[in-house]
Amino acid sequence: MIISALAFAMLNIGVKYLGKFNVYQIVFFRALGSLFFTYPFLIKKKIPIVGNRVKLLLLRSVIGLIAMILFFSSLKLLSTGSAVSIRYIAPIFAAVFALFILKERIKPIQWLFFLTAFVGVLMLKGFDFSSFGLGYVFALLSAIFTGLVFVLIRLIGNKDHPMVVVNYFMTLAFLVSGVLCIKYWITPEGWEWLMLLSLGVSGYFGQIYMTKAMQQSETRLVAPLKYIEVGFTMIAGVIWFHEGYTLLSVLGVILIVISLVLNVLVVKRS
Repeated sequence: MIISALAFAMLNIGVKYLGKFNVYQIVFFRALGSLFFTYPFLIKKKIPIVGNRVKLLLLRSVIGLIAMILFFSSLKLLSTGSAVSIRYIAPIFAAVFALFILKERIKPIQWLFFLTAFVGVLMLKGFDFSSFGLGYVFALLSAIFTGLVFVLIRLIGNKDHPMVVVNYFMTLAFLVSGVLCIKYWITPEGWEWLMLLSLGVSGYFGQIYMTKAMQQSETRLVAPLKYIEVGFTMIAGVIWFHEGYTLLSVLGVILIVISLVLNVLVVKRS
């Protein structure tokens, strides 16, 4: 999950850099880049592309695509800090879904850790309440759907290879966004081609390692590690965009890390 968080942070930076492109075109290139990895791997390893749990694979793909489009759309309407902060409520929704769907037990103290981790995210990225509208709705819905994705991957379990799960998601995203982006297509120039294709590479590694994490560990343990992506995104922002961060932001990172460590300790002792 930590490797996944790093990869998704790179994806966030790429999306920010390519802000002039429509959300469907960004999703299209992200999916295209990932498919360069998934199909050759499945063919080489002779892994059935169709998979075993077809209905769950399709449902996970649909829910994941909706979550991705909603999040990228929220980035168009909100400041990056607001959109990212809201999206990180996802592990909390994942824990709730897991409680009812997977019957996973959650200790009361873990809810406190989830809350403090999210407070840390708010301290790090901040909220802009100057306007509250559709962008906030998109970000919140994205968080809900992302939480459900975590649980669906857990339901699929080891019945299907992680690459099959990712390939389903990227194939659906490629087909749907490919049709939707035709109307809004902007021809990339120079380095923009490479940047757009790199979204698929970072998205691929983020997706495959997140899938492995969710298949091999309980949702309540690995889902909160998604918060680490915020720290990675902050570091990348400093390096590439020369962003500055306040003392409050640094304290937010510390609070996130402490909350994650305590949550892991509680789960291991249960």
